[in-house]
Amino acid sequence: MALSIASLRQVKATLPARICLYGTPGIGKTTLAAEFPNAAFLQVEDGTPGGEGVMSFGHLTTFEQVVEAIAALAGEEHDRQTVVLDSLDKLEPLVWAKTCADNNWKDIEQPGYGKGYVAADVVWRELFEGLNYLRRERGMMIVLIAHSTIDRVDNPTGASYSRFDIRLQKRALALVQDEVDAILFIKQDETIKTEDAGFNKTRAHATGGESRWIFTDGRPGFTAKNRYDMPGKIMFAKGKGFDALAPYLPGYTEPASQQAA
Repeated sequence: MALSIASLRQVKATLPARICLYGTPGIGKTTLAAEFPNAAFLQVEDGTPGGEGVMSFGHLTTFEQVVEAIAALAGEEHDRQTVVLDSLDKLEPLVWAKTCADNNWKDIEQPGYGKGYVAADVVWRELFEGLNYLRRERGMMIVLIAHSTIDRVDNPTGASYSRFDIRLQKRALALVQDEVDAILFIKQDETIKTEDAGFNKTRAHATGGESRWIFTDGRPGFTAKNRYDMPGKIMFAKGKGFDALAPYLPGYTEPASQQAA
């Protein structure tokens, strides 16, 4: 049928969310991911939060094992509603190893001029194709966990500064940023205090508060984004993190108890 103005329709997000959670070690990334409904973990790094258990395929040590786990979720009957990859930066060396094996390279730098990282795009896209199949055909949310790093930003119109970003090689980082619907940065409250260091000098130091926040919009100091009209930051209380995010995600249904209220 030929398209015309009459073909225009209002389109809203209906597919399950694809979310990247990142932050410093121990900030609660895996804890938050475990709160997502019926999560199945693809654990590329060994270890889970203390005192918590997750449904997992165990420690996956090759890219091929990650693909096998995705294939199991795609082809077998199960009740899982979320797939969690923990973590992207630990997966990256496995992506490089697969790329090197496919090209008979001793390491990802062998071809020179960044060509190894370009070739790794093919392997990364294989991963995303599998995850997107789970999202599209099995109705699963996708949660990608990553650690943070601090990068220098050379600002052409002002002073240079540092910012938190996802700890990935820049080509892989660009692929992740394009692929996901939300990049959420988890950060603890902090207060900067100054004290007299003598000789007319002051010394600044940071003290951390107990509150943790999920930041949903990018700032000069960190990368973040979302396509779901979330507020700029959301309180992250253990056990209630997903509940705080859920109202903004596609397919959310308000609990009957809240509807009655």
